[in-house]
Amino acid sequence: MKIDILSLFPEMFSPLTESIVGKAVEKDILDIEVTNFRDFTTNKQNHVDDYPYGGGAGMLLQAQPIYDALDNIEEKNGNLGRVILLDPAGRKFDQSVAEELSKEDHLTFICGHYEGYDERIRAKVTDEISLGDFVLTGGELGAMVVIDATVRLLPDVLGNNESASGDSFSMGLLEYPQYTRPSNFRGMEVPEVLLSGNHQKIAEWRKKESLRRTYQRRPDLLENYEFSDKEKEWLREFERDKDVEIHGKG
Repeated sequence: MKIDILSLFPEMFSPLTESIVGKAVEKDILDIEVTNFRDFTTNKQNHVDDYPYGGGAGMLLQAQPIYDALDNIEEKNGNLGRVILLDPAGRKFDQSVAEELSKEDHLTFICGHYEGYDERIRAKVTDEISLGDFVLTGGELGAMVVIDATVRLLPDVLGNNESASGDSFSMGLLEYPQYTRPSNFRGMEVPEVLLSGNHQKIAEWRKKESLRRTYQRRPDLLENYEFSDKEKEWLREFERDKDVEIHGKG
């Protein structure tokens, strides 16, 4: 996968040379290039922003430096792939979006600053993405989150290719509890089933605990979830346990 990033602060992306994303680059699974679009300004002051027509607070990113930077990337690569604008008005980012983007060969991110963008920049954009209902000072952190969540889904990026498919949200439920050595830590013991070596029972326990954790912490995720008969039985069990807990506190 090729990822191009347009940013006024290329040094902010140094964390992408570390950890899983950095290893993907080392393995030649991923190629990341950061372009400072200030280098494409045509004015003597190298300004990339200006006052909005009609008045108003703040400054807007100008279209010209962005367009020229994108033209340069397209000339080098033959295309821009999907062009992603980090913007509060965009589609809310989640695991399904990460999975969708991970199937692409080329992604280009535009990281803005100031009060907003010249609207004409959006003509070059294929996707507008938001991390949620809050505002950051720039698009760099948002781009890194999207890149990290996307890249880890690429084949052979993770040490165990089953890791990504078992993550929270990938299977529609939160991930089950996990434990490592020692089996008894300060009186807290690992569930016996995990020590049994019975893989069928372990798989069933994990599925049930995933459902339990989702029911307790993120019940909204279950609204469109398709339950098996066994999962419906577990759900009724959780509801009975909850009723007993509430009654016991009454």
